Amino acid sequence: MSGTSHPRTALVTGASTGIGEQFARDLAERGYALVLVARRAEQLKRLAGELADRYGVRTEALPADLGTPEGVRAVAERLAADGGGDRAPIDLLVNNAGRGDGGVFAEQDPDDVDAMIDLNVRAVLRLARAVLPVQIARRAAEGPGRPLGVINVSSLAGEIPVNPGGSVYGAAKSFVTRWSESVAAEAAPHGVHVTAVLPGYVRTDMTRGLQESGLPDLAFVPKEQVVRGALRAWAAGRTSVVPGAQYRTADGLLRAIPRSLFRAAAGRIARRGAGS
Repeated sequence: MSGTSHPRTALVTGASTGIGEQFARDLAERGYALVLVARRAEQLKRLAGELADRYGVRTEALPADLGTPEGVRAVAERLAADGGGDRAPIDLLVNNAGRGDGGVFAEQDPDDVDAMIDLNVRAVLRLARAVLPVQIARRAAEGPGRPLGVINVSSLAGEIPVNPGGSVYGAAKSFVTRWSESVAAEAAPHGVHVTAVLPGYVRTDMTRGLQESGLPDLAFVPKEQVVRGALRAWAAGRTSVVPGAQYRTADGLLRAIPRSLFRAAAGRIARRGAGS
């Protein structure tokens, strides 16, 4: 393996907009070469060209739909590169792509539920499984050096014990967080960092409707803050991070409140919804 002869390289999924785009911008500013993954090929190529011109870093656009087996295989193949050829090995995988469909479970389209699990869970696992063996082998061969590992963008929604209207999304994100914590413990002795990021509401184009709905500004964390916090936590070897002081407080409350109270409150909400 010849990872040390290549520039630091990060692969970011869901890179064309929102948090993923911000990860790409911050990493390019820090000198990382980039492999950018998203479904929107033209938007992805424009971003890759812009970052290459602005920061002088190598960029690669890899259009792929991670909700499909073919898309996952294509990205997993890129992640498995060990630096023996022209393709640089991946120092950092940012598993950011996801979807947040909500609704009452019994009324949700089963195909939509499957698609959300495929993207939010299966793709995350498969991509991490592709890159972690390479990173562990690199660390053993190269010794201590630049950080290697994975950032998984989860959600504070996964910490809500009972979540009517968001049951599948919340459960998927809870899985990602718990799984990330376990894999972090497995990878840490090899000098590889795995960090789960648990944002609340983030100020992006995707949440514009919520921003205009009357929710106070305090409910939203800027995407720049989310990304800076995530990269700091990962570089420091932290297992998880909740961006924003208001959401760290909320996370503490979620852990302190008895589950029975959540169940009671959720039952009242569900009954009101059924009666409307």
